[in-house]
Amino acid sequence: MFRPAGPLRGSVRVPGDKSITQRALILAGLCVRPVRILSPLWAGDTEATAAMLESMGVTLDRADDRRHDVLVGGRGLRGLEPPDGVLDARNSATAMRLLAAVCAGQQGHYRFDGDVSLRTRPMDRIVEPLRAMGARITARDDKYAPLEIDGGPLRPVRYRLPVASAQVKSAVLLAGLFAVGETTVEEGIPSRDHMERMMRAAGVPVHSAEGAITVTGVSRLQLDEVHVPGDISSAAFLVAAAALVPGSDLSIADVGLNPTRTGFLEVVQRMGGDLSWVVDAEIGGEPRGTVRVRHAPLTGTHVSAGQIPNLVDEVALVALLGCYADGETVVEGVGELRVKESDRLAAIGEVINGLGGDAAVAADSFVIRPRPLRGGVVDSGGDHRLAMLGAVAGLIAAEGVAVAGFSAAGVSFPGFNDVLQEVLS
Repeated sequence: MFRPAGPLRGSVRVPGDKSITQRALILAGLCVRPVRILSPLWAGDTEATAAMLESMGVTLDRADDRRHDVLVGGRGLRGLEPPDGVLDARNSATAMRLLAAVCAGQQGHYRFDGDVSLRTRPMDRIVEPLRAMGARITARDDKYAPLEIDGGPLRPVRYRLPVASAQVKSAVLLAGLFAVGETTVEEGIPSRDHMERMMRAAGVPVHSAEGAITVTGVSRLQLDEVHVPGDISSAAFLVAAAALVPGSDLSIADVGLNPTRTGFLEVVQRMGGDLSWVVDAEIGGEPRGTVRVRHAPLTGTHVSAGQIPNLVDEVALVALLGCYADGETVVEGVGELRVKESDRLAAIGEVINGLGGDAAVAADSFVIRPRPLRGGVVDSGGDHRLAMLGAVAGLIAAEGVAVAGFSAAGVSFPGFNDVLQEVLS
């Protein structure tokens, strides 16, 4: 049970960035020499990626220390071995989409599957461009997992994303490593660019201009170390809590501040939140630094579709802030939330209204009218972000919030409750 408590104060760190850890494991597995990954996230999705890579011959030597650094022994760009069994992505769409693209350029047969939730997520988004590159890939109903891939030569392609998706963009760029020539991805709305930055660090020619990202096929990759910053999407839950709870003054150190991921911070500022951040360093092309947030009165805001890719994982928190803002909060272009770990868009409305708030959800948008939350029960439905949303809501709801399935928070933020209790006065 999460109940109203004292303000959030002090300075904390959050676990490593999930998106960067996923990409670092995959690229390291394709390198010719061992790669050390510092401060990676070890949680459900990244463990799935690591296990699949190990089943294809990649070695992972984890350090026995607090950060759980890992030394990855890669197989080279085209050296992955087909596993004896199914590649189980568990609940990780990122792992399935990105590794499917990699296996399309290998030799041999690969079969991907996942849990019940992952089997409902659209995989045709990668099937279509990979087939255009010459990949032999099939999917259930031509859309869903399981996926069957017979790897082989790929050809370059110019592909325009039908929806803004960093996962699909990353998949096509990864497949482009195995093609002779230039592979280009066009995106109407910029999405997070961790893959492009890490590819450059690995020696891949990457060119970005006017909404198009181009990679040139290479014969080898080489990384030395990857320093994973704290996950800004995990930090966002602490930011929201401090913005809402009176008297709070919280700093979050060594967190990733990639400009394609700071959309939520910008929305909090626009709502009147007392929030600032400073970049302390840039390592491997990824800026990192400190975020400071103090409680302040909030006003409603309008979030357009063009802003969503930079805060897609934090949309539910915008809804929560809107309950305590002066005026309506309108968020548009969020239909993509319907194909996350749950129908997160519908769940946002159910959570807010179920706790006594006022949310009106449409097919691709929602409106929050200000009304303090009464409290109640939130069922995470196995969605890590809904689990943490319920916890943060409990800190401000009059009667507190019980979160059913709270353990789902460990998918992206192991130890979330411990960190929360640490900063509560």
